Amino acid sequence: MSVPAHASWWGPADSPPTALVLLSALQHIVAATTLLTYPLLVAQAAGASPATTASFISLTLLAAGAGTLLQAFRLGPVGSGYLCWPTATVLYLLPSLVAARIGGLPLVLGMTLAAALFEIALAPTMRRLRPLFPPEIAGVIVLLVGITSGAIGVRMIASAPPHSGPEAALSPIAVASFALVVMTALNVWTTGVWRIACVLAGTLAGILVSAHIGGDGGPSWPAFAGASDGPLFALPDVSHLGWSFDATLLIPFAIGGLAAAIKTSGSVVILQSACDPRWVRADMRSVGGGVLADGLSTGLSAAIGGLGLNASSVAAGLAAATGMHSRRVAVAIALVCVLLGLFPAIGLFLTRMPAELLGATLVFSSVYLIVNGVQIVTSRMLDARRTFVVGLGLLAGLSVELVPAMVEALSPSLRTMFGTPLVFGTLTALGLNLVFRIGATRSGAFVVEPQQRDSEWIEARVNGLGAGWGARRDVIERVGFGIAQAAEVLFDNAEVDGPIDVRASFDEFNVVIRMAWQGPPLELPDRRPSAEEIIASDEGARRLAGFLLGRIADRVSCHERSGRSILTLRFDH
Repeated sequence: MSVPAHASWWGPADSPPTALVLLSALQHIVAATTLLTYPLLVAQAAGASPATTASFISLTLLAAGAGTLLQAFRLGPVGSGYLCWPTATVLYLLPSLVAARIGGLPLVLGMTLAAALFEIALAPTMRRLRPLFPPEIAGVIVLLVGITSGAIGVRMIASAPPHSGPEAALSPIAVASFALVVMTALNVWTTGVWRIACVLAGTLAGILVSAHIGGDGGPSWPAFAGASDGPLFALPDVSHLGWSFDATLLIPFAIGGLAAAIKTSGSVVILQSACDPRWVRADMRSVGGGVLADGLSTGLSAAIGGLGLNASSVAAGLAAATGMHSRRVAVAIALVCVLLGLFPAIGLFLTRMPAELLGATLVFSSVYLIVNGVQIVTSRMLDARRTFVVGLGLLAGLSVELVPAMVEALSPSLRTMFGTPLVFGTLTALGLNLVFRIGATRSGAFVVEPQQRDSEWIEARVNGLGAGWGARRDVIERVGFGIAQAAEVLFDNAEVDGPIDVRASFDEFNVVIRMAWQGPPLELPDRRPSAEEIIASDEGARRLAGFLLGRIADRVSCHERSGRSILTLRFDH
């Protein structure tokens, strides 16, 4: 695997210093603390006592720790092999709130377990869904994750409550901007520890500036008040453990499981492309393993008494931004989750982190996701079909953010599917991709006449085919150049009688070109003929032409069939 351009980069199998691992794990936890409010909201909706609420949050954290290891370490078919650890998710929030009001936490746990089983059942089908996930749709998913994460971050900054006391002059927007400047500066102009821990450093800088540490010796946010209430250490209480089911809630929870599978696929694709600069297509085996691990994580959480989980897109963006992908970080994150589960006071303190600083973290990580998504989309040639898939998919997803009233008018079950920009945009793109496959072809043909050897004309025909296939631009450029060069060589050095028929086919992994003509085949020698052989006879010149022709593509062959010669050019894709 090639290493990305920046030096501060650690791959999944690398072993960075322990200090870097711990710093990375800590900033992952800090970036995800806002998601701990979801189990809090569900427990409150169920009318749970403070002790039960604390245990519900702790058990969710313990399940997240186990799920982190399942996701990062591939055990047979389980796991993506990447650092996309699971956290509490908004995808299960709406149906869980409904279930909590109807049947309390036992109904939440039972229906979450059903959703997990549905996601687990989806996982084996991911490999067979490769045609539904071409790179442009993978790019749309990554773009939507980035844009919506950034939008949430901006909204958190703008809606943060104003400060009080002597630091009131520092507005949340100013504090978030300062933290974002520190994160960006460290990420751009430093290497090593500072670059890896840029998010944590920016967050701490924001805390120091906004809190004016000095006179009173500590932060003065009202949000931190009461953060130390309750026991420092406590084993989770499982008195709420129980499972019940309601058939009327199966559809919204199943939709949540489907949405979780889609979001996990996006997170895995983000990390695949971030870890391999030569990435060209989604590894559906890794995606399927990630979906299976995600379903198992949610199932484990429901089994021990926690809320549904999903692979964190924030974690994927943070890993892509900092270049830290080591699985050792997953181990550290799992340990921190266990500690937070057993020391609820620490977790409560982290959940009181000012919204503007969490928003700055989301904005920072979203930048890399947006650029990554653009690169994935533009790596392929787009015809009219694919242009509409990308454009309408993005617009559908963004419409959820731009017109929230449209979502509020939906029922709770439909809101789970259409109320999330990522899910609605992805489903729209997938549906359009299925529709536009009607009439699409993976092959094409044209004829090159002896008097029509213009390379621009040939390359234009090949570009049209490549756009229809959604092929990589760099490969299609090689194909067009190769056909033009081959036609030139054949007309000048082979005994071609009449035009050359060109047939092209594409199967995502190869572009195969077959050029057929009336006349004898051209020899493709492995050894370049000597200067003396070339000068001595026309046969030497033809051998040189055949030698050069054999280097036009990744694999070249020439044979005769029914009186016609066929030159086959195979280009890896």
